[in-house]
Amino acid sequence: MTKQKTYFVGIAGNIGVGKTTMTDIIAKRFGWRAFYESVIDNPYLEDFYADMKRWSFNLQVYFLSHRFQGHKLMTECGECTVQDRTIYEDVEIFARTLYEMGNMATRDWENYRALFEIMVSYLKKPDVILYLRSSVDTLLTRIKKRSRGFERSIDPEYLYTLNLAYERWIKEEQKRNRVLVVETDHFNVFEDQRQLETILTQIRAICP
Repeated sequence: MTKQKTYFVGIAGNIGVGKTTMTDIIAKRFGWRAFYESVIDNPYLEDFYADMKRWSFNLQVYFLSHRFQGHKLMTECGECTVQDRTIYEDVEIFARTLYEMGNMATRDWENYRALFEIMVSYLKKPDVILYLRSSVDTLLTRIKKRSRGFERSIDPEYLYTLNLAYERWIKEEQKRNRVLVVETDHFNVFEDQRQLETILTQIRAICP
């Protein structure tokens, strides 16, 4: 009996851009299994936003560990899956940005990077990355709307720096992997059904 091919879609994008909502929609529409980022139960986030330099390494190791567990389960579960934020963003966006901003020591960055390289060598890559792009103003509006206490102190400059990192990363990813870019500043997934259907059709064409 031929084993049925399974697909893996990674949802990428900055804080507050709408990754979880898009993950929900794709999972429900296609009947796929969804894997979510560990945010609400993350024991380091509140401390991190209060003192990034002190808690950056702890936070990133927590995210990396959680994401690796989820990614490994996705690889082994035998189902089509969709993931709210990819493990690649952990290192290329967040850890790298913290290091470049001086909020992570060089030895911690090098240790983290080495651990990441070992982990991803065992993992399946996404069949397609859906990158949700947004301006800082839109991100701040959405973050405020969802009203997570620990996010109240997010610096707009930090979001802007992350956006720059995302653009740098996604440009490289487009050379190696399939990437769909969605402009979300004027896109409401609950109201703009035509655009949503176009996105879902594009995903289905890659992952039939």
